[in-house]
This record gives sequence, C-alpha cells and structure tokens, in this order.
Amino acid sequence: MNTTLTEKKPEAGPAKLGPVGWARWFWRTLTSMKTALILLFLFALASIPGSIWPQRGVSDAAVVQYFDDSPRLAEWLDRFWLFDVFKAPWFAAIYLLLFLSLIGCVLPRTKAHLRELRRKPPAPPRNLVRLPQHASFESDLTVETAAARLRARRFRVTTGPDWVAAEKGYLRETGNLVFHVALLGLLVAVGMGTLYGYRGNVLVVEGEGFANTVAAYDRYMPGQQVSAESLEPFSFALDDFQATYIASGERRGQPLDFEAKLKVTDAPGAPERDYALKVNDPLEVNGTQTYLIDHGYAPTFKITDGKGQVAFDGPVPCLVAQPANFTSECVIKVPDAQPEQLGLLVAFRPTTVPLNNDWVSVFPGAANPTAQVYGAFAGDLGMKNGRPQSVYELDPASLKKMKPLVMKADPLAVGKKLDLPGGTGSIEFTGVKEWIALQIAYDPGRMPAFVASTLAVLGLVLSLTVRRRRVWVRVKDAPAEASGGSGHEHDRKHVEVGGLTRTEGSDFSDEFAEIVSVLNPGVKDAR
Repeated sequence: MNTTLTEKKPEAGPAKLGPVGWARWFWRTLTSMKTALILLFLFALASIPGSIWPQRGVSDAAVVQYFDDSPRLAEWLDRFWLFDVFKAPWFAAIYLLLFLSLIGCVLPRTKAHLRELRRKPPAPPRNLVRLPQHASFESDLTVETAAARLRARRFRVTTGPDWVAAEKGYLRETGNLVFHVALLGLLVAVGMGTLYGYRGNVLVVEGEGFANTVAAYDRYMPGQQVSAESLEPFSFALDDFQATYIASGERRGQPLDFEAKLKVTDAPGAPERDYALKVNDPLEVNGTQTYLIDHGYAPTFKITDGKGQVAFDGPVPCLVAQPANFTSECVIKVPDAQPEQLGLLVAFRPTTVPLNNDWVSVFPGAANPTAQVYGAFAGDLGMKNGRPQSVYELDPASLKKMKPLVMKADPLAVGKKLDLPGGTGSIEFTGVKEWIALQIAYDPGRMPAFVASTLAVLGLVLSLTVRRRRVWVRVKDAPAEASGGSGHEHDRKHVEVGGLTRTEGSDFSDEFAEIVSVLNPGVKDAR
C-alpha cells in the first residue's frame, strides 16, 4: 500500500497595503463628504474659544487681567494657545485639512455634474406603472405636443418615436457645488487676509493724534507679505470723546452711546475732514478700517520734584478696575524727578461719594472726579536695566527697593495738590481727559469673504429647496373599443405618464398631478 503525503499550503492572508495603498486610502478618506463635514464642524468648534477667552491683538488688557485674576488657569490656557486661537498650530491643521478635503470633494463632483448637464434625459423604462407616480388617460396628445408642454414647465426634454423623457432640478447639485466652492473661497479669503493684511492696536488720548506708521502702534501684527511701506498713509487727531450713560432709573449707569470726534487726513497734503467714530461705524480709508473697541479715563497730573522742577505734566491713561462705575487704577512713573525718581499708584473715581470712611464711585460719568494716591515711592524705577516694563504697573522687583512715601492719602479734587513727605516733591490733579482704544485693520480678503459667504448661502438655499425629478410620457395607439365606435380611432391615443424624484424624502405627487393636468387638460386632478 503506497501512501502519498502532500504538504498543505498555508492559506494566503489579506494583502498588505504598501505606501501607495496607504496614501490612496488616506486621500479617499480625507476627500469623502463625511470627512469634509466632520472637519467643517471641527473648524466651527475650534473657533468658539476665540469668543470665550480674550485674544491677544484684540483685547491685550483683558488677557493681562486674566493672568492677574487666574494665573494658574491662564498659564494652562496659554499652553494650548487659547489666547491666540487663530494662530494656533491645531487651528491651522484643521484649516489646511478642510481646504484639501473640500478640493478633493469639489473637483470630481464638478466633473460629474458637468457630464450630467450634457447628458440627455434617459429613455423611459419599459413599465411606467411601477414608478412611484403614474397616470394614464385617452387623449389626442402627440409626442411633439407633450414635449412642448413639458418644455414650457422648464423641463429638459428629449423625444423618441413614441415617448418623451423630461428632467429638471439640476440646480440642486449646482447649488451644492456652489456651496462647497464658496467654502473654499471663504478659506482662500481668510488666507489672503492673513498673508496680505495687518492689524494693530493703539491707545489715543483726547488732544493727541495718530499716524498710520509701524512706530505709532502699541501692538502691530503684520501679515507675512506686509512691509512698512504697505501701510495706508493716513492720520487723525482725537478732538473729543463722549460717552453717554443713563442718568436715572433701574438702568442707571448703563451706556447709551460712544462717539469719538476725529480730524482725519486721508493722505499727506490732503484736506482735513471731520469724522464721528462710533462702535459699529468704523473709519475707512482706502480699505483700512479703524474700529473703536474700548475707552477709559486719562486724568492729567503735574508732578514737581524735590528741586522744584516740573518733572511730569500730562495725561495718564488708567486701566478700568470696576466697569460698572469706571473706578480706574493709574500708574505714574517719573524717571526725571530729582533727587530721586518717583513712582505713584493712583485710584481715579469719576463720580466720588463718601461711604463708611472710604470713597467710592457711583456713576461712570465724570460728575465729581477725584484722584486718590494710595502709594507713592521714591527710588530707582529700574528703567535703565534694559528690561521692558509695562506702563500700567510698577516693576515688582524695583518696588521692593524703593522707599514708601505715602500709603493712601485723601482724594484730590481737580486743582488740588498733595505734598509728598521728605521734600521729595508734590502731585497736583489738574484735569480729566479720556482715552480710546482703537483696532486698525487692513484685510484684502474681507470683500471676497463677503461674496463667498453670500454664494454659500445661495448655494445652500438651492440645494435644500430644489428637487431633482424625472417625467416620462409614452404615447400609443388606443385600442378600438376605447373609442366607443365613434369612427375616430386613429385620433385617440393611450397616454401613460410616469414620474419619480431623485431627491430622497421629497414629495412629488402634487407637481406630478399638475403635469398630468397640463398634458390632459380635461382632467383637473390626476392623483
């Protein structure tokens, strides 16, 4: 007995994807409609933190205040770029992936739609009775007449020997493509603004001016393709700022209106013009827009040093500590004072009243302004060590080495003076001015973004309201008995009409009944 042993071959496993296969899989996944919708949702979701937390370049003072109020939380938020959301690497990654996904979705669908627009409506199926909408009747209708009546209802029509095929609703897919192309345009417009636009912030006190140069900005954020010569050469002076508040009632102290009166020069040598700058009414000069974003008080002081010389005389912009009543905190640095430099901490109250051996402000308008020195120090301010300092605070390291002179003096009314001890000088409260914070922006993508947004809305409306539907008409000779022996058998036709909609979930019955009524005027309702 011979026994033959055969070696069993191992079963082949699934083929492994190589680099090309993985790249193809990644591209197909990225360019699928599902992925595009997910990325679009993530893009909207990623923009939310920009409206929750203050952003650098838009509200720098609020960012600084956030670090002062919650330093530990602010540190963690800053690690995740939540104070610079639109510059964050994760935001840029979502932006670029969405851009690629939309391109991959739009291009093949556009090609397919163009082919569909050139294609004639298909011939009718063999059995129209099986279609979702169906009707039949006896009439003298001809193929040519049916085609003409369907064309009158804006159907695309093609005919055969005994049939008519009609279709309409191509605008649905057109709207869908317009929507996606508009989203691409919106992303391109945002990119244009980032590359070729710039944004800056500046604080201007009443009586002072601003010229649109890089050196004049408190914070300047140019695009990668922006140079100093790219800035529009306009300038303006702030003549007056008026904030109007409700004076009585339950809403007392709430703001009504803000208006900054400017003297604007559009270009060097151009005539000066007046402009009333308001919150939602920016100044625009050749595409560069100036927005009013904040305001506050800038009380004026005259400080005389220990040698009798005026070491400082002018306004001091103060940060708002209590927005409800505009109690503000001011820092005055006097590096030119002799024999020692002076640093002062001042509380400004626009409408001051006494309360329990203290003073408070009860209204944001300057009805009874006072300035209270709650800290005066003499010594080295540390301004010559090369380290940058904020104008809104005394350097903590230097403050520890300075000699305290006054700790909480009585409030000063306008025109009153406080003598500092030890012959170190005096401070006089001379008046009240106001400051405004401005954001100046040039964004070449602003108008393209508006056009793209408009097209996106239009495309979305078309894709949601237009339905793709098809109608077929078959005309046959009627049976002899159908004519009732009238002798006109050759004029009567048996007409079958079928229809369906290619839009899922839409109802075509009402429109189909109207079409049947148009084809056979003797029937008012064919449902």
